[in-house]
Amino acid sequence: MREAIFAVFAAVIGGIVGSFLNACIYRMPRGIPINNPRRSFCPACNCPIPWRENVPIFSWVFLRGKCSVCGTKIPLRYLLVEFLTAALFLFAWFRYGLPLAPAYGILLALLIAAAFIDIEHFIIPDEITWGGTATGLLLSILLPQMMQTPSRLEAFGWSLAAAAFGYGLLKLIVELGKLAFGNKRHSFEKEEPFSLRPSGDDFTLQIGDQTLAWEDIFARESDELVLECSSASVAGTAPILRFRHDRMIVADEETPLEELKAITGTLRAIVIPREAMGYGDVKLAAAIGAFLGWKAVLFTLCAGSIIGCGAAFAGILLTRDRTGSRVPFGPFLALGAIVWMFAGEEIWNWYFGIFPDRNIF
Repeated sequence: MREAIFAVFAAVIGGIVGSFLNACIYRMPRGIPINNPRRSFCPACNCPIPWRENVPIFSWVFLRGKCSVCGTKIPLRYLLVEFLTAALFLFAWFRYGLPLAPAYGILLALLIAAAFIDIEHFIIPDEITWGGTATGLLLSILLPQMMQTPSRLEAFGWSLAAAAFGYGLLKLIVELGKLAFGNKRHSFEKEEPFSLRPSGDDFTLQIGDQTLAWEDIFARESDELVLECSSASVAGTAPILRFRHDRMIVADEETPLEELKAITGTLRAIVIPREAMGYGDVKLAAAIGAFLGWKAVLFTLCAGSIIGCGAAFAGILLTRDRTGSRVPFGPFLALGAIVWMFAGEEIWNWYFGIFPDRNIF
C-alpha cells in the first residue's frame, strides 16, 4: 500500500510538473517571463485560466481540447506533455525510488521541455542547457550515487568530466560537420523567383513557396549565403549576390544590411550554409553528462543519431524541400538520454557482452 501511494504521488507530481512545462515551452522561446503573468492564459484570447480548468490531463479531456471562453482549440501537445511527464515520473519512481527518482525527475523535465521547444522553434534555451548542467553538478555532490560512488568529491569530478566530455564531443562533431558539409548547393531546373525583404530587424528570403528567416540561415559570422541570379533588382544586373549576416557583397562592393531594401529576381542556383547540429544540442549533451555520466553521453549520441537518421530519411521521402529538410536533433538526444535512464546499462552490457574479449569499457 505504501509503495502504491508513493507511485500515485509520483505520477501526480509528474502531471503538475508537465503543466508547468507547458508554460515553459510556450513562454521561454517567445521571451515571456515564466512568472509574469503568474496565471496560465489562453494564447488566443489572453483570458486567465481558472484553477478548475488547469488540472493536468483531466482539464484538457473535460474541455474537449478547447478554450472555455473563445472556443479556440488547445493543441494536443498540452495533453501529451502532461501525460508523458506523469508517466516518466512514475517509471523513474519504480526504477530508482528515493533519493534518486526526484533528481532524475528534474532531468526528465528538462529533456521534455528541450525536446518540445526544439521541435517548434529549432532552439534550446540556455536556461535549460546551462541551467541543467549546473543542477546536475550540484546534485552529484548531494547525491554521489548518481555517479556510482560514495565520495561526494569524486562524484563531482566525474560529473564535471562527463559534462565537459559531452560538450567537447558534440562541439567536435559540429566543427567537423561544418568542414565537411558546411555549404549546400542547389541548382534549379527552371528559373525560380525569389525575394529578399526586411522583416523587423532582420530579413526573410523567399524562394518559390519556401520562406527562410535570416537567423535560420546564419549560425556564425563566417557563414555565407550565395544567390546565383538570372536576374535581380540590384543595379539591373544578373549578378552573383553574396550575403553575410550583416552585409551584401556584389563583386567586391559591400553594402550594410540595414541599407538594403527589398530585392527580387530569379535564381539559377543557391548555396546555403548549414550546420551538422545546433549549439543548443552541444550544451544539452553537457547537461546529460552532468546528470548521467560519460557512458550516457556516448549512448545518447549513438541512439539519438540512429533514430534521428531514420526520422530525417522519412522526412526527405515525405516532403519536397528545395533548400533541404531541417530536423531538430534535440528531441533525439532527449529520447536517447531517456532510454539510457531506463534501459541503457542493460543495453550497454548486452552490446559489449557480444564481444567479451574486446570490452574496453
